[in-house]
Amino acid sequence: MDTYKRKELLVGALMLGAGLFYLFLTINLPRKGFIDASTVPYVLSVGLCLLGALQLLTATKATQPPADPDADADSSAATPPDYPTVFKTLGLIAVYVALLQKVGFPIMTVLYLYAQFIVITPREQKVNHITYIVIAVVTSALIFFTFRQGFDLMLPTGFLKI
Repeated sequence: MDTYKRKELLVGALMLGAGLFYLFLTINLPRKGFIDASTVPYVLSVGLCLLGALQLLTATKATQPPADPDADADSSAATPPDYPTVFKTLGLIAVYVALLQKVGFPIMTVLYLYAQFIVITPREQKVNHITYIVIAVVTSALIFFTFRQGFDLMLPTGFLKI
């Protein structure tokens, strides 16, 4: 068995093992109904198990991709990592976490998503403020009410008192 196939099998086995471990931990959560706080962990653990199984299945049939002779020549022309974007994202996450309790989930999520959309927009592309605001507001409201009404979990409302 070649190194490539062995690595692919190892990744699949680790994913499947992590999914089974997560499923085992999820089974120990108390259940209150069909849809409750343990629903998402069940979905995630089953999804991780399925991905691990698919990875194992495809790894058994995998063949090593052919080496690209131009890969060495192109490696010097590759774009450098964009460290400022990474640091801006980490800063946005830190501000989001710091202000989440005081300001509240709906407002902080809208502000975070809007700012993050601007940060990850490529410089050569025009920032579409209206689209970003609409997506941020709809996403924040959808997540908030899904957790509030669907899962019966309270997210911080801050000064909104919803």
